[in-house]
Amino acid sequence: MAKRDYYEVLGVSKGVSAADLKKAYRRIAMKHHPDRNPDNKESEDKFKEASEAYEILSDEQKRAAYDQFGHAGVDGNSGMGGAGAGGFGNFSDVFGDVFGDIFGGAGGGRSRGGPARGSDLRYTLDLSLEDAVRGSQVQIKVPTLAHCGTCDGSGAKPGSKPVTCSTCGGIGQVRMQQGFFSVQQTCPSCHGRGTTISNPCTGCHGQGRVEETKTLSVKVPPGVDTGDRIRLSGEGEAGAEGGPSGDLYVQVNVKAHEIFQRDGRDLYCEVPIDFVQATLGGEIEVPTLNGRVKLKVPAETQTGKLFRLRGKGVTPVRGGGTGDLMCRVVLETPVNLTAKQKDLLEQFSGTMKDGKHSPRQKSWFDGMKNFFGDMKI
Repeated sequence: MAKRDYYEVLGVSKGVSAADLKKAYRRIAMKHHPDRNPDNKESEDKFKEASEAYEILSDEQKRAAYDQFGHAGVDGNSGMGGAGAGGFGNFSDVFGDVFGDIFGGAGGGRSRGGPARGSDLRYTLDLSLEDAVRGSQVQIKVPTLAHCGTCDGSGAKPGSKPVTCSTCGGIGQVRMQQGFFSVQQTCPSCHGRGTTISNPCTGCHGQGRVEETKTLSVKVPPGVDTGDRIRLSGEGEAGAEGGPSGDLYVQVNVKAHEIFQRDGRDLYCEVPIDFVQATLGGEIEVPTLNGRVKLKVPAETQTGKLFRLRGKGVTPVRGGGTGDLMCRVVLETPVNLTAKQKDLLEQFSGTMKDGKHSPRQKSWFDGMKNFFGDMKI
């Protein structure tokens, strides 16, 4: 069967860039990879066809030969043309570059033959609501792995140095033939480092890193909320063999407040009032994060009524207008009454029998009567 045009196989034009070529191949490879389509002959054939096309077109010399002579110009180099010395050519590099991106790779963040980047760390920072809203400067202590000062992170005893691994030649990976694949795996001798240490450092026992606790100053911007993260670049774990450090992510957790509850940019609080204030109205003091303010309560205010104080909430860290403070008034029943006070309340209650002063109560009782009147027993 005649081979299809390689550009057609990958769904790209002849002038495609290397980056777009790789994207096209990744898309097809992810869809038809044998691990994702076990026992699917059609997907396996499409995967092989795409791999062959990418192996040719990703190589500048082979691509030039293909553009000039077509399949005849590259048949001797085609990865699908046999398993001999020509075999897959540089397909192992293709496999490592592309499938490392898709399935996580074999180096764990290590560049080929280079030192690995250190791990990222996470630290949970508990903040008061006031500090979260206004911003603050906080000192934290973080246990981490730092470069060994004795060997400067190399892992080798001072005066010596790591030597190139004889198994992988310093690449950190070895190639194994599996069917038509040439698969790259981590070197079993140096575990991907590319070097071995014959005289390990006594300070870190050849690890290149030591445990320590760092004290860091974290600038908390105003308006942060629970779940927000602050990234401190390079403050994570040090990389092995002097590799770059990872990052530290400070996870914000805003502690519960005794008065306020936060919902995005708005704050909520409950304000107790007595029945005289609720009935006759008046002014009451309510708290805000910036001090006390006066709130005018109109006459005949019912419990649960919500009052909005504009601009007394939070300015979000990502920008936007300042929120509001929502005050919910809660009617408080008097306690520890004296005999005289109870008597006065009894006299007062005697003037409320007609029901016109409690419209909600009257309508509720009327509804209850209708409910029981409709019931058939």
